[in-house]
Amino acid sequence: MNRHRSFGGYREVAGGAQRLLLGLTATAVLVLGMTGTGAATANADTVTDTISLRDDPARMAVSEDGTWVYVVIVDDDEVSVIDAAANDVVETVKVGEAPFGVAVSAERSRMYVTNNFDNSVSVIDTAANRVVETITVGMGPLGLTASEDGSRVYVANYVDDSVSVIDTDTNTPVEIEAVADGPIAVAVNHDGSRAYVAGHNDDTVRVIDTASNSVFATVTVGGGPSDVVVTPDGSRVYVANLADETVSVIDTVMNEEIATVKVGDRPKEVAVTPDGSRLYVTNFGDDSVSVIDTDTNRVLQTLEVGEGPEGVAVSPDGSRAYVTNHKDDTVSVIDIDYSMCNGSMCFF
Repeated sequence: MNRHRSFGGYREVAGGAQRLLLGLTATAVLVLGMTGTGAATANADTVTDTISLRDDPARMAVSEDGTWVYVVIVDDDEVSVIDAAANDVVETVKVGEAPFGVAVSAERSRMYVTNNFDNSVSVIDTAANRVVETITVGMGPLGLTASEDGSRVYVANYVDDSVSVIDTDTNTPVEIEAVADGPIAVAVNHDGSRAYVAGHNDDTVRVIDTASNSVFATVTVGGGPSDVVVTPDGSRVYVANLADETVSVIDTVMNEEIATVKVGDRPKEVAVTPDGSRLYVTNFGDDSVSVIDTDTNRVLQTLEVGEGPEGVAVSPDGSRAYVTNHKDDTVSVIDIDYSMCNGSMCFF
């Protein structure tokens, strides 16, 4: 059985077909600045290493202390554990069939992985790197996230349009039904009061009140939203729109889209730095990463990475970004330079 179609778009899952969107063109734009009247300053983020993996890396996460990087390997039904100091795979953990999303809860020393074809979530003890429980959730689970206190895990179930809310004390899920058409990703704000769900097939982000587990707002965004992230202060939500090469910016007080940022071809995933100043966007179609200044919502730099970049995560200290490259089975390691220029000015 050919389980895996392609992460160029989103593959078929049990019970329904997902949108398939392929990328073609490539762009690489480096935004340079000036300091006073001097020469152009090329301070910029840099790809400093490339880590080889097994087949089909997808989403990823970094441990709370930055020591470990976890990468979902779709076709091998496992998670690769990377030593962040050595930039080398040191262990693998077998999970369910066709894993996709991964989230880490430092409070519980647990990692959670969605298994798309099993309709389940694997619970991994990160001290022992072994599966300690498997939880049945909705149909076609994809993205997931853990609340900051580790008490809840939210799972986007693409096929049955639901979100599973897992109580991590009991590992018991509660289903929120009819959330969106094709929930594909979910993010939770700092205090855990709101969850934001990207509806891939209806071009929306649904806002969930986590106290009542109910949708109370709907925000229209760009075409085919594929990932969502909340800034550390909770004031903004950023959404990667796979179909129209944009990132939507949502004001969380008004629950409205207030800006769009043009990025590369087929933006897949987004990650924000711990201080909230930078956003990293993987552009699957042109093998690049867009770096966005969140103060101005402008692209500062476009980095060339491996083939078919998909997952992205930033280290807890903000010094590195990691990118999974789906087509060449690698991870690009990016050193983040906070003195990079913004428009016509540089900050040091």
